[in-house]
Amino acid sequence: MIYFKFPFDEKFYSTDENSSENHINFYSFDGLRQIDCNGKIVEINQGNFDKITISSNDLKEDNNKFTPETKDEYLNNLDQVIEVIKDNQLPKLVYSRRKIFTDFNQIALKESFKNICNAYPNAFSYILINGENSWMGAFSEVLGKFNKQTHIFETMSLAGTLPVSESWSEKEIDEQKPVSSYIRDILKKYSGTLDESETYDHISGNIKHLRTDFKIKIQPEDLDTIIQELHPTPAVCGIPKDFCKENIQKLEKYPRELYAGYIKIETEESIQYFVNLRCSKLYKNAVHLFVGGGITAQSNPEKEWIETELKSEAVLKNLVVS
Repeated sequence: MIYFKFPFDEKFYSTDENSSENHINFYSFDGLRQIDCNGKIVEINQGNFDKITISSNDLKEDNNKFTPETKDEYLNNLDQVIEVIKDNQLPKLVYSRRKIFTDFNQIALKESFKNICNAYPNAFSYILINGENSWMGAFSEVLGKFNKQTHIFETMSLAGTLPVSESWSEKEIDEQKPVSSYIRDILKKYSGTLDESETYDHISGNIKHLRTDFKIKIQPEDLDTIIQELHPTPAVCGIPKDFCKENIQKLEKYPRELYAGYIKIETEESIQYFVNLRCSKLYKNAVHLFVGGGITAQSNPEKEWIETELKSEAVLKNLVVS
């Protein structure tokens, strides 16, 4: 079962689950796992969606015995991350953690999902109920969007995070620049003409990011290769990609699973790929929130902790529990 909304779209969508067709796929961060949502994509109007029941009884119990990082553990681990960055002269490495919320008896899933949709109208929002893999999230980062008629491919560089009221510092600017360079270098291999926007503020709830947009005309047969080259972007991994990915798996306390992976949605007109960022894994007795941040040699561990706390609010503050 999946329900979702596209950015700036008031309509809800799902799949009819009645055919072998497959238009929605979830991919894990490490690329080793894939979850398919069978059926044709169907539109659901607001009235019909209000009649739908999404029951937390369909969720599994959390028997993982995971314990989240304490603040002290996180700060100590971040010191190690910064040492790796300095020793290897890395522009950036993305480090994440799980925040586990258990202070409830029951989650009102539909109300929580509607809250997230209302809070982030410019985001791709979804709720997936699939046994051990039940997730919910809302996020604005597009890994790619391909128009089947024009063959135009669009993507974005989205990095750097601050509360909306604060001003950008050199740290956030330096964090976003290599993400843009990484994307630019990949896309230039596929066309001599690349449209690139100015860098601007992208507001997402209580926080903002630096964003640069890219647009290019490609050959349809190159699409899958481009996506594989882009993922995971420096915004969720680091630079160089393979080295950072290897160290993430060594340094982080638990596997990312679907967090920082991507969701592919194919319609008659387009194929869209959304990075699965502000998200949580749902259980009957727990919610696992996944949050991370781009770490540089100039990072302040205390500020990075605060940033992850802010990011966790994207889902946590919209949960309806009893």
